[in-house]
Amino acid sequence: MSIDVNFMIGGEAGQGVQSVGFLLAKALVRCGYYVFADQDYESRVRGGHNFFRVRAKDLPVYAISNPIDLLVALDKDTVDIHREELTRGGVIIYDGEKIKDIGDGGAMFSVPLNRIAQETTGNAQVSNTVALGVIFALIRSDLNMLANVVQGYFGGGKVGEDNAKAVRAGYDYALQNYKGDFKQHLSPIDSKVRMLLNGNEAIALGAIASGCKFVSGYPMTPTTPIIEYMAAKAKEFDLVVLQPEDEISAVNAVIGASYAGARAMTATSGGGFCLMVEGLSLAGMTETPIVVVLGQRPGPAIGLPTRTEQGELEFAIHAGHGDYPKAVLSPGTIEDAFWLAVKAFNLADRYQLPVILITDHHQASSYFTAEKFDLSKVVVDRGDLLSEGGRAAGSEYKRYKLTASGISPRAFPMQQEGVLVVADSDEYSEEGHIIEDAETRNNMIRKRMNKLAGMRKEMSPPRLEGSGKADITLAGWGSTYYAIREAVDILVNEGVSVNSLHFSELWPFPADDVAGVLSDAGKIYVVESNASGQLSHLIQAETCVKVSEKILKYDGRPFTPADIVQEVKKRNK
Repeated sequence: MSIDVNFMIGGEAGQGVQSVGFLLAKALVRCGYYVFADQDYESRVRGGHNFFRVRAKDLPVYAISNPIDLLVALDKDTVDIHREELTRGGVIIYDGEKIKDIGDGGAMFSVPLNRIAQETTGNAQVSNTVALGVIFALIRSDLNMLANVVQGYFGGGKVGEDNAKAVRAGYDYALQNYKGDFKQHLSPIDSKVRMLLNGNEAIALGAIASGCKFVSGYPMTPTTPIIEYMAAKAKEFDLVVLQPEDEISAVNAVIGASYAGARAMTATSGGGFCLMVEGLSLAGMTETPIVVVLGQRPGPAIGLPTRTEQGELEFAIHAGHGDYPKAVLSPGTIEDAFWLAVKAFNLADRYQLPVILITDHHQASSYFTAEKFDLSKVVVDRGDLLSEGGRAAGSEYKRYKLTASGISPRAFPMQQEGVLVVADSDEYSEEGHIIEDAETRNNMIRKRMNKLAGMRKEMSPPRLEGSGKADITLAGWGSTYYAIREAVDILVNEGVSVNSLHFSELWPFPADDVAGVLSDAGKIYVVESNASGQLSHLIQAETCVKVSEKILKYDGRPFTPADIVQEVKKRNK
């Protein structure tokens, strides 16, 4: 029988909920388990109700699951809110000397977390780490493995030593005092080294592997960690990381860096992306390759800044004034996040245009188990660059030379003798000089838009999983991949004829591939975290295939497999 255990750590902001959750996830990966972990937190520095969920399996795990096997409650609200979610045989760990009037019963295990922390280290702030030791005792796992992970996380000084002591003290207390029988044991099963990454880290790694050398961004949840991660790696990988005064400056700095020859990227969220739209059009007009990471969260305006949504697909596709080509990619898996970052830079350089890598809060901040990426497969393609002697003697360099593909040989300023690179936000001639005549305008519009035909051939078709002629097809994009995949597994095991079609490369839309797949489909249900059904609109507009149903969620929380299964069953009674 396979192992599948769900943990939750809950408490107020400032109680170390995220630290404990991350350390638990990392330690379980070190013990050989596959892990998925996500976090739910309010937009405040102190207070509120936050929780971190960790799901561990001995097989690959794709998404969160609702029942809780082991709940660590660092405050009373956590007990009150999540008590009913506990599975039969589940346990709540709490500090009975601190949290009062919550009732009792076999599911409750009171541990004096604060007192143990104070007596062991003289610092009550490590009480959350004491709870981590209690967890490992109940699941009968490797204390030394956990202590090493904790010490590595906090460092070798007093902070690291105190937290390692706290873990051991919590572990010992639980072994001596827990009288129940928590049946889910997770002793080490595999020594294979796997990574634990969140979506932001995978995108940042893909950008670094692609040769990105300039990053500019103004902090905005959920993509700020991309900027922070790359800033931490700046010396190691010779990166320039800039935090300007706003998002307008950020995108313009990226355009300037790319114009000068550097691979350049910015990262933002919906409100910041709004400010970048004029810059996107500038990159489109000047045919300057840039990569923009758009991390979605619920809007409009500030909305729910620490929650998740998929409300900006159509915005990303149509962002900017005037007609110009762009690409829109959206990772569905942690592997996609890395490899689509690589593809984004190559597409941007090959077609000399902006590429938008659209993710969301759920994927950006959730942790996934991943195998090491094979860096030997990373290809850096700078596109059509002007070679030395690549123009006729005495002729003026034509930065925007008319070609059937729409791609003109690109040169970088001051890097080739006798080559003058001219670019302007006004319409221009082949040489880059401002024009007003209709004929040149028509030629340049057609030149730029011709890039879409070539780029469309490079768009990977959506991922079809399951029988090609199922009664029901669940279609989705971006971060819904994992929940849809597990929902399909559950439904198939219950005898439902269902498959999935998942989109990660959305624009230019692979219309022919999609129409071919959906022509054999029965009912088509599109699963999206938005209120308007934006992928549904796109499918119907580009293929004329009618979507049967929309399964939509827009409360700021991610889909679970159970959400999807429930909706499919309800609509097929």
